[in-house]
Amino acid sequence: MVKFMLMITAKLENLTNLQPLGGCDDPSFPYYFKMKCYECGELSEKETCVSLDVTVPTPNLRGTTNLVQKCKLCGRVGTVQLIPGRGRPLTNVTSLFEEYTSLMLFDCNGLEPVGFVFGNGWKAESTDGTKFYCIDLSRGEYSNYDDDGQFPVKKVLNPRANFVVVN
Repeated sequence: MVKFMLMITAKLENLTNLQPLGGCDDPSFPYYFKMKCYECGELSEKETCVSLDVTVPTPNLRGTTNLVQKCKLCGRVGTVQLIPGRGRPLTNVTSLFEEYTSLMLFDCNGLEPVGFVFGNGWKAESTDGTKFYCIDLSRGEYSNYDDDGQFPVKKVLNPRANFVVVN
């Protein structure tokens, strides 16, 4: 099994602590990405959705996992297990230095996650503490005005993600 850490970054203007709505370990947050078969290299046509609150029996083993997927080309069955507790919010300081922060760890057997898709269900707070919920990053950016702090428009620009192999 290979563990992949989902790493994210974005340009945050007057915002900090960008993360899934329920926090980095939000059980209902849907992670969307394509899957690549380790056996033959086939890339899934559609994005796959994986979340902590969905579990299925692990084939030929005891226990459960978050995803079981069969490759359409070679027929190999692979699994993905989400491992909470390793993610943290993207802060404005991390964003300023254009660094990536870890969001979620995926333990994969026979599959490799590729091309994370940002969507709806994010939250952040302004640098003065006003909270913003239900941020939609599916268009590649987000902006809002902080009425409480009377700050200029709050922005999330150019969200990017990659998967890094970890021990």
